[in-house]
Amino acid sequence: MNYKYKTQKVCSQEISFNIEGNVITNISFTGGCNGNLKALSKVLDGWTVEEIEAKLKGNTCGVRGTSCADQLCIAVRKAYDEQKKA
Repeated sequence: MNYKYKTQKVCSQEISFNIEGNVITNISFTGGCNGNLKALSKVLDGWTVEEIEAKLKGNTCGVRGTSCADQLCIAVRKAYDEQKKA
């Protein structure tokens, strides 16, 4: 299933990815720090929701209470929970 998430309080505007069970693939950020987010997307490809949360949840960017990585954690958890309900 392809999932799109509108980010909040960060430079990227949207995160899209595929989710099958709890495995996340094809992560793509719209906007944000292009090189860093491309690298992050490659490194995390094939990781589970739990693995992504364990490494990145709560990561902040500057004075913001969140970051693109933290927003990804929120997005994958939301997608996973919605998928379980369907």
